[in-house]
Amino acid sequence: MQRITFLKALMLASALLAVTPAAAEIRIIQSPGGQVGPFLDLFEKVRESGERVVIDGPCLSACTLVLSIVPGERICVTKRAVLGFHAARSVDRRGRFYAEPEASVAVLAAYPGPVRDWISRRGGLSSRLLLLKGRDLAAIYPRCR
Repeated sequence: MQRITFLKALMLASALLAVTPAAAEIRIIQSPGGQVGPFLDLFEKVRESGERVVIDGPCLSACTLVLSIVPGERICVTKRAVLGFHAARSVDRRGRFYAEPEASVAVLAAYPGPVRDWISRRGGLSSRLLLLKGRDLAAIYPRCR
């Protein structure tokens, strides 16, 4: 049921993106992440729309793919912004997680250089969640005005 609600919200957001003017912005207030596919589709639409992305809260896991898809000059962060990174993983039919090392390499390579460097300085992508926030984040992305 929760997945259906998420997909409906994602479809609504996609429909709204198609009709909003280019001067609008997308605000990420809280995203725990989720399956990669819907995030890739959504952020591709955002990139094509020309809209600015305001990260104004937690943007975790698959949400961080926004950094790989939307041009960096159209992304800004607030004091509440937190980016959370971990290695790629999948879930089997029994609900168990397993590592996807090749996908982790691809995802890391897709992030902008300063983000990749920050992740690498902290040991790289693993099952542990790395949180980029505060001054470290503001050194990579501008504060929103």
